[in-house]
Amino acid sequence: MSEPLTLATFRADLAEVLHQQPDEVDLDENPLYAGLDSLRIVTLAERWRSAGAEVSFVELAERTSFAQWWDLIAERQAGVEHAEA
Repeated sequence: MSEPLTLATFRADLAEVLHQQPDEVDLDENPLYAGLDSLRIVTLAERWRSAGAEVSFVELAERTSFAQWWDLIAERQAGVEHAEA
């Protein structure tokens, strides 16, 4: 398994698909209002699953901010770390 996703890599992944710099990503923004479409969300979900964060497109689509996405990812990664301990 690859290294766990960090907030910095999460922001960098978002910035890449939004064509922004990582420090320009507003974590309080709604992903749909930021310009993400379903294909980009699926792509991000697959990338994050490969980093060990078991999240689905539906789970991401149900949340209304990037901060909520990060909370979900951090929670899932913590669950994986506890399960492996």
